[in-house]
This record gives sequence, C-alpha cells and structure tokens, in this order.
Amino acid sequence: MTEKLLCGFETSDDAAVYRLTETTALVFTADFFPPIVDDPFDFGAIAAANALSDIYAMGGEPFLAINLLSYPADLGEDIVAEILRGGMEMAREASVIIAGGHTTQDREPKYGLAVIGSVHPDRVILNRGARPGDRILLTKPLGIGVITTALKGGTADSSNVAEATRRMKQLNREAARAALNSGVRAMTDVTGYGLAGHLHEMLEPDSLGADLSWQSLPFLPGARDLAEKMVFPGGAYTNQAYYSTWLEIEKDLSDGDKLLLCSPETSGGLLLAIPPESLETFRSGAGTLEFWEIGAFTDTGRIRIR
Repeated sequence: MTEKLLCGFETSDDAAVYRLTETTALVFTADFFPPIVDDPFDFGAIAAANALSDIYAMGGEPFLAINLLSYPADLGEDIVAEILRGGMEMAREASVIIAGGHTTQDREPKYGLAVIGSVHPDRVILNRGARPGDRILLTKPLGIGVITTALKGGTADSSNVAEATRRMKQLNREAARAALNSGVRAMTDVTGYGLAGHLHEMLEPDSLGADLSWQSLPFLPGARDLAEKMVFPGGAYTNQAYYSTWLEIEKDLSDGDKLLLCSPETSGGLLLAIPPESLETFRSGAGTLEFWEIGAFTDTGRIRIR
C-alpha cells in the first residue's frame, strides 16, 4: 500500500497525498491552535483558513472537513458557537462541507480542522522542485506573528490587528489556482517556521539556494515598528537559532528585521517557485490578487538577503 502514498512526512510537506486511482488522489491534513485574536468568530475563521491552506499548497481542492475543538468546561456556549460558526463560514466560502468533528476538554481553547481534498496524481505540487532562475513569489505580507503577539500583550494598534485579521482570513485558493495554471514548480505556505524556514524547506537538492531582495519583502502595517521593539513570539527565536545557519545577510539589518525573517506566521501566504517565462501568465491569472516577487532561486546552497 505504501506505493500509493505519493507524499508522506519525508519532505516536511504541507499535507499527505494518497493515490486512489490513476486520476484521483486524496490530500489530507489537520491543523489546530489556541486563539490568536480576541474575537471568537474571527479565531474560528482564521483557524479554518489556515488548515484549508495546506490542501491548496499541495495543488489540491478541499471538499470535506471535520472540526477539531478543545475548550475548558467553563467557556461560554455562545463563545464555542461563534468559534464553530467562524470555521463553518470559512468552509462555506471554500465550498467545503464540515461533517461533524471531535471535542475534548482542555484548559485553553484550541480549534482547527482535519481536511480532505482531491488532486490529480500528476498535478501534485511539493515544496521541492524549484530550479535556479525560478522566481520566488509571496502572496501575503509578513508580520502576523509580531502583531498577534502585541495583541496578546495589549500593545497592538487596532487598525493593524484588523488588517492582519483580514489577511489571515483570506483563502489561498485563488493564488494556488493561478500558480497551477502558470506551471508552478514548487509551492508551500508560510506558517510556523517563518519565511526563512519554509523557504529553506524548498531548497532541495542541497545545491539550491535563494537570493532575496529585502526591499521587495512585504510587511503588514506596524510589523517593523513592533519588530524594532522586539515584540516577537517565542518561535521566532527558535526558528532563527536553527535556520540562521543557511542565512547570509548582506544588508545591514537591525536585530528586529533579522528576526522578522524567521518569525512564525499564521495562515500566511503561498511561497511559489514560478519559471521566469511564466510570470506574465501568473500575473494575468491572479487578477486582483496581490503578490510580490521577492527574489529568485539560485545554485548557491544558501538563502542570501541583499
């Protein structure tokens, strides 16, 4: 049966892929986490969008999900209902059916989805496969981690939180479809390992590298100001300690800016390897979708920030 497993855990990819027939494979993932915003509806919607993104990142289309929910016994029923309603609304937007789920008691609320999607076996997109010269595209700005950390500490600007929430609730569906129609060679979403970590996962074989332009990197409003105040989630330091081995920073960046490259994101954008001759095809297919060309893949074996 293992020969039907087209993608497991070997490549640290976004979801598992299992071949059913010559023309159909299932894409399966699960993701859940504690609240990162105050509004329970928004939390549910963000958690659902984040889980659905794993299916899109593999080139698939989600169609079925179940809720994964933990919460303390004294959490109000109205709050629980709003979390589930947020997830349901996001699933409805993605044309996904939520067919039940599982709940447990926990000291802290946690919510997410287990999601099943489908993809043609020949259309599976892994996080590996980029070639030197391919352009690196990013479809959402960076900085969600610092803004949500500031929110937890009571120091976040409300307008910056609103913009971060809007981005987190944005499905990666249209970006993935545009990428598939333009011959994308590799694709992943930017989440817990930050930009540097998820980009590093795309550097296979070991000789593959990435050359990024700092000026081309998009950041959410307020993110760099918070970074200068070193308002970071703990995962940013863990990521930096591990991935800095492969980072070569030519520009004189502050400590905060360097950490932003490694700061965790939630429901972040897609990171794409697009052949240079396909950029215009992607642009026309993306329509009004925002994206940023942030660099190119190289044969240096390192991530260079210039």
